[in-house]
Amino acid sequence: MPTFLHTADWQIGRQFSSFDPEHAPLLAEARLAAVERLAALAAAHRVDAVLVAGDVFDAQTVSDRIVRRLFNALAAYPGPWLMIPGNHDAALAESVWTRAQRLGAVPANAHLLLSAEPRLFAELGFAVLPAPLTQRHTHGDLSAWFDACDTPAGLLRLGLAHGSVQGLLADEIDATNPIAPDRAARARLDYLALGDWHGCKRIDARTWYAGTPEPDRFKDNGAGQALLVSLAAPGAEPQVQALAVGQYRWQALEASLQVASDVQALVERLDALGAHDVASLRVAGSTDLAGHAALLAAIARAEAAARDLQCDLADLRLNPTGDDIASLQADGYLGELIAELRTEQAGTTPEARTARDALALLTAALAPRNLAAVAPPLASTPPAASGLAA
Repeated sequence: MPTFLHTADWQIGRQFSSFDPEHAPLLAEARLAAVERLAALAAAHRVDAVLVAGDVFDAQTVSDRIVRRLFNALAAYPGPWLMIPGNHDAALAESVWTRAQRLGAVPANAHLLLSAEPRLFAELGFAVLPAPLTQRHTHGDLSAWFDACDTPAGLLRLGLAHGSVQGLLADEIDATNPIAPDRAARARLDYLALGDWHGCKRIDARTWYAGTPEPDRFKDNGAGQALLVSLAAPGAEPQVQALAVGQYRWQALEASLQVASDVQALVERLDALGAHDVASLRVAGSTDLAGHAALLAAIARAEAAARDLQCDLADLRLNPTGDDIASLQADGYLGELIAELRTEQAGTTPEARTARDALALLTAALAPRNLAAVAPPLASTPPAASGLAA
């Protein structure tokens, strides 16, 4: 039974500029490692070809070294790699693809489908209809030509396209580079391999997004996979199996703290993070001094354990209890100041945020030794959490 590995959106050369310089190169390197794992999976499953549905590179300006490293990463699978350009690496007159060819970096088994014309692999039993992007954004459906294109009888018809299936993706998806939702049926395709949506998504039985093989966003959308597609014969419904590829698990942690058990539950989630986690943390609500200290200590542990942790504590209010205030031994002016800040921190105005910051700094600085031992003062927390309101 003919089988294919469907993948897309490698975006090799992405810089991850919003991340700490210590972590950004590791996230970039993971994208190349994902291609090596794809090659190993293709070889292990003995697929007939790998279908790469666009955005192989993150930009036209990636270095020659990155171009060479990408094509070197294909080495473990000697069969055909069928690649189309996407919006990040469109087939311009002068592009990363033409540069790769001039460098002599493209191996013989990597087929760069840079023009809209059928490619026949009769000896392997299939034909490929590619819809390469020749500019970053188009407003016409570049896969429309599939409908009128005839291929020899007996060959599987495979489509490769990169863009947005109209009316079926999230509202915020760019409307450029449209693809008709019924393209597979209209073009008599056995399978339509899509790229651009970074998660794994079934459009219909013959039309799928594979998603990026290495997650790069804080969305739970099935990223980090490739699709193993089996086709018994022309006209047969494809059998599609998701295969894990990704190295890092990206996850968004959100919590609204109200009671002590909320803090404990969040601490447990943070303590569960490990070396393969890239996480964002957003905390709202309020907590007392002990809860605040416990949370900061958990954040410090998680920042050391995880690959990366980005924190947003701007909507978390420090709400010291009467016992907390008493323990601070803040008499006279300091006591009056703390009481005033507790009142002023309510709301979302800049003044309220300033009051929250001031209250956090002041109470942390005045905290007794037993609480200071639990967590460092807010002013000395690591960069990801510093500067955020408590």
